[in-house]
Amino acid sequence: MLRSLYSGISGLRVHQTMLDVTGNNIANVNTTGFKASATQFQDTLSQMTEGAAAGQDGAGGSNPAQIGLGVRVAGISTNFGQGSAQNTGRGSDMMISGDGFFITGKGGQNFYTRAGAFELDSAGRLVSADGGILQGWAAADGVVNTGGAVGNIVLSPNTTSAARATTAATLEGNLPSDAKIGTAVERQVQVFGADGVSRSLDMTFSRTAAGWDVAGTDANGAIGTTALAFQDGKLTTNPATLNVGAIAVNLDVLTGYAGMSTLTVAGQDGSAAGKLESYTLASDGSLVGSFSNGSREVLARVALAKFANPGGLEKAGGSSYVATGNSGAAQLGTPGDAGIGTLATGSLEMSNVDLSQEFTNLIVAQRGFQANARIITTSDEVLQELANLKR
Repeated sequence: MLRSLYSGISGLRVHQTMLDVTGNNIANVNTTGFKASATQFQDTLSQMTEGAAAGQDGAGGSNPAQIGLGVRVAGISTNFGQGSAQNTGRGSDMMISGDGFFITGKGGQNFYTRAGAFELDSAGRLVSADGGILQGWAAADGVVNTGGAVGNIVLSPNTTSAARATTAATLEGNLPSDAKIGTAVERQVQVFGADGVSRSLDMTFSRTAAGWDVAGTDANGAIGTTALAFQDGKLTTNPATLNVGAIAVNLDVLTGYAGMSTLTVAGQDGSAAGKLESYTLASDGSLVGSFSNGSREVLARVALAKFANPGGLEKAGGSSYVATGNSGAAQLGTPGDAGIGTLATGSLEMSNVDLSQEFTNLIVAQRGFQANARIITTSDEVLQELANLKR
């Protein structure tokens, strides 16, 4: 049988594979985080009809004479180039600008993906569309240990922020220097205990000939006193701090000009316990929770992975990959680490399929298929001529 017949058949097969790969790229043109693939061809073994000969005295050398036996698919490579950004405005959507991968857990196995469309499930876990749970490090008292093992990121609506005992308070404003001696100005500061119970800290400012005497009385029985002096409206007492039990009241920013009485409570550092109301994603991958008591705490941090050879990853469906022996083991890191990239919220990475290139590949594959089909029909005509010799 003619060798060209089988060469044509092999050409049909590989160009059909090229059509399959190109068709899949076009089909996924709007798939979030999809990476396009390309088919690579390679010739097969060649039949030796005459070997090479070295040159000798009086005669030159000769090159080998070989007849190719067809073509085969050498490999299908994945293009991990960055896709364009698509703004969604959803706080749970994330995009990696760089070479990193999100880590998702499903069925006890880790998968790696560039698709950052996550949503909260009924258990408060961030999950992908196919149910993969986003992996990272949970925070303990607002501190994340990125050296530990990764686990499921959980943002339970029942997460609470612990109460904080008040240790410092600040008053600001003006005490009128033209007030009569004996004039009293009173303010109440709401403070908190370690159990979150609030109480009142009563502050009394009494005008004296030398300035103002300050007395503080805590509802738990603690008492503190100090005196303030002013010159040309500016506080000369340094430091101006009133200690009432374990609470230090800062009075450094008070002024003493005439005609104004604007003394107010600027704030204190204690709070009651709070319930999680919302969360935001920071550029370093930290998920920061906002609580009903006004506090903001880090709840978890997103983990990213990189590979020595991303092209060695195996596609596992659902826009995910699994590590192989040729990809190397996953190297964990955080957004901003070298070789991983940065993280943006409210955006998704679009497919990196180039439609103009893919349609060109369709034409190339179609013409290659037609040309190899022509090889088969021509070989068939030659065989027909051989059969007709018997007539």
